[in-house]
Amino acid sequence: MRLPSFLSSVATGVVTIACSGGGSTPSSLPATGGAGFTISMGGAISSGGASNVGGTSQTGGITNAGGSLSTGVLPPAAAVAVLAANQHTCILLTDGSIRCSGLNISGELGNGTTQDSSLPVAVTAITSAAEIGGSYDSNCALLSGGSLKCWGYNSFGQLGNGKSSDSLVPVAVSGITNVKAVTSGDDHTCALLSDGTIQCWGYGIEGQIGINAEKSNVPVLVAGVSNATAVTAGAWHTCALLSDRKIECWGAGKEGELGNGGTANTPTPVVVTGVTDAIGVSSGSWHTCALLSNRTIQCWGRNDNGQLGNGTLTNSLIPVTVTGISNAEAVEAGGAWASTHSCALLDGGTLRCWGANDSGQLGNGTTSNSTTPVAVVGVTHATAISAGGWHTCALLTGGKVSCWGGNDTGALGNGTTTSSSVPTAVKGFE
Repeated sequence: MRLPSFLSSVATGVVTIACSGGGSTPSSLPATGGAGFTISMGGAISSGGASNVGGTSQTGGITNAGGSLSTGVLPPAAAVAVLAANQHTCILLTDGSIRCSGLNISGELGNGTTQDSSLPVAVTAITSAAEIGGSYDSNCALLSGGSLKCWGYNSFGQLGNGKSSDSLVPVAVSGITNVKAVTSGDDHTCALLSDGTIQCWGYGIEGQIGINAEKSNVPVLVAGVSNATAVTAGAWHTCALLSDRKIECWGAGKEGELGNGGTANTPTPVVVTGVTDAIGVSSGSWHTCALLSNRTIQCWGRNDNGQLGNGTLTNSLIPVTVTGISNAEAVEAGGAWASTHSCALLDGGTLRCWGANDSGQLGNGTTSNSTTPVAVVGVTHATAISAGGWHTCALLTGGKVSCWGGNDTGALGNGTTTSSSVPTAVKGFE
């Protein structure tokens, strides 16, 4: 995710955003005063004020990619972005540092240990981060100079450092210096470069890194993409928002997550059917959602938990409209394996979520799934949203952060391991 627009100078009258899980993490909107970045677990993206992501990612309007701060807007070390990944959470601070909480079995927290933490701990030696992207069990930070550092699980080379061993502290990604956004899927990572191209690395057996290969431990170019403005990674697929507001996806297609009307896997990007005016895109585990210029949302792919938001449990190979949303500022698709949900930031700072709710990740005070959007309890001043595996987090005005949902590993960052079906403040960011 990128620093919000209210902390950076904005060019050409647009605010841009970057994803996830399932991550960072994207598109551009008229500059109307919202926060401007997105993150996600699978590479999520959104616009007009979402954090995502995913991880989702994006470019096209923030002059200061490194995030020079406007003095007096937020106190030192306040939050400017939040990433809800699989079972951990990371927060980007105004001073360019990152703090993470939750599962740490593979070094997801980046603090040199494998001990879980229910409170945010500092990621080692990160002092100039401008964006963060996270996935199932690894994270990446985009640094102010356009380089990347990643940490965590690395069996498939998703850290991009030419190796396949986990790293408990950040390591440099090989051969990339002009990155504008980063997003991570389950076991792969992708970067949007300043020239509109995309490079990916990690697990690739389904085609999600854009080549016919089982894996790559260094970045490889995705052929045929030269005008991308955002990138978002799902479990085993990847999607890009293009400058003409169309969306292209590649990788696994068996659940319809590529949105082209078919179910075939492909390493070659295919055009999503019927989407011509997208301003944001976010990929969950096996589904994808797009924010359109009229502020409605369309989703496609797997729908076993109602994560497409159209009132059914039927998968869709092409985009379907989410019920009852006409004023969205950002969309975030999350999920982990059998538990998948989606969320939207609405104009005015309220939130709606839909899909799986077994751990309370919809934030409406229940643990019942919903096939249509439901209101998150008590949130009225959100500036960004990030959907993880079994939990969700929101960035609030004033640099505050709240999370809700599954908390077995301390992902909510509130000092406990008790799950919550309503938002709870992250310690240190109340």
